[in-house]
Amino acid sequence: MKQERSFKTRVSEVVSDIPMGEVLSYTEVARRAGNPAAARAVGMIMSKNHDPKIPCHRVICSTGKLGGYNGGVNKKRALLEKERYKV
Repeated sequence: MKQERSFKTRVSEVVSDIPMGEVLSYTEVARRAGNPAAARAVGMIMSKNHDPKIPCHRVICSTGKLGGYNGGVNKKRALLEKERYKV
């Protein structure tokens, strides 16, 4: 019997696949992880992420605003600018 992956695991996989210099919205990550109504849950999951292999700074609000980041919004902006994402 195959065990289903948790939503947190699916979110981490989606975020890990975001290429450098690109972003996805919290809503789009939630949709790709299988629950389009769980954008806030994506934000909570990302706020607790401390794994550098999961580039949570590449997840932004659907309005284009940066949203939160556990390292602070200025650090998020700097990381995105370093990756040449137009902030």
